[in-house]
Amino acid sequence: MLQAGEARAASFGVAYNIAVVDEGGALVAFARQDGALIGSIDLAIGKAVTARLFDKTTAYLSELAQPGAPLFGIEQSNGGRVIIFGGGVPVRIDGEIIGAVGASAGTVEQDISVAEAAIAALNSSNA
Repeated sequence: MLQAGEARAASFGVAYNIAVVDEGGALVAFARQDGALIGSIDLAIGKAVTARLFDKTTAYLSELAQPGAPLFGIEQSNGGRVIIFGGGVPVRIDGEIIGAVGASAGTVEQDISVAEAAIAALNSSNA
């Protein structure tokens, strides 16, 4: 998973932090590429945890957390660990959520792409 995410990150020319959490939200794998922003370490982990806490992508939660939207202020919940920038994606196998991936360092679109590449590698190995 991490290698696939790192390969996608390399295609963007951006050094990434990539986190994987299990079904309980515990960190089980982490990669920090050389030169990745130190400040995005916690963001990558937080995105993965958030995706698992709510079983939704962080991009989707971001839409729901805008002023006037139903989940406005959700980032203040769970001890402030909720990250609502895109790049956190739940991991499903056979429709069941088994964890999540969080990626941080590039644009929101790049972060989502890196996380999805990591998940695609897992899904292809379980096919």
